[in-house]
Amino acid sequence: MNEQLPLALQLRASARFSSYVPGPNAELLQQLQDIAAGGGEAFLLCWGASGCGKTHLLQACCHASTEHGRSVSYISFADNEHLPPALLEGWEQFDLVCLDDIDRIAGRRDWEEAVFHLYNRVRDRGGRLVLSASCAPAQMDLALPDLASRLGWGVVYPIHLLDDDDRHRAMQLRARLMGCDLPDDTTRYLLRRLPRDLPALFDTLDRLDEASLAARRKLTVPFVKSVLEDETRSA
Repeated sequence: MNEQLPLALQLRASARFSSYVPGPNAELLQQLQDIAAGGGEAFLLCWGASGCGKTHLLQACCHASTEHGRSVSYISFADNEHLPPALLEGWEQFDLVCLDDIDRIAGRRDWEEAVFHLYNRVRDRGGRLVLSASCAPAQMDLALPDLASRLGWGVVYPIHLLDDDDRHRAMQLRARLMGCDLPDDTTRYLLRRLPRDLPALFDTLDRLDEASLAARRKLTVPFVKSVLEDETRSA
């Protein structure tokens, strides 16, 4: 069997179910938690636009599955497009396989065939396969019709974007996990002035946390405003 990609280099430590605010995606979250524990659906595909949290969910599923004593394997096709399809040989031996950004292989027949055969082997061994994509299966420009049919074997969930209230909760949860306090007024200030997607909001929060530690200042609106203005002037 090909060597498994080192999970320590692939998975973010912060990608946990406990750090995810589900909002309208509570049913999907429960399905993934069931799969991580060894139950639930054998095949699941979730899809959504950039910044919706699909990578977070797949990596959280991997973390939770290992905590249940189950073997896992993960690959993101967005980050590893140079790797050969033979990498997937033997992956059916893992209890859980997660394939992130599966739409990135559309039109690459060698990869499509490798994923198609992996589907069959996982089914035969009774494993679990979770995939993510940036679009619904019907919108993928797949060259292999048989793979398109396999994508419909399990359940398919769209990942809905969070509304402002859920973004507010997500920002404050992220801050608590980082060990800093993000007051309500500062959170509202950031949500009014920054891009709406969570990765951009979290990146800004990371920088603000570093600045607050360096200056020994709390994340008040005046302090946050001054940091963001300094970043704008130096850009």
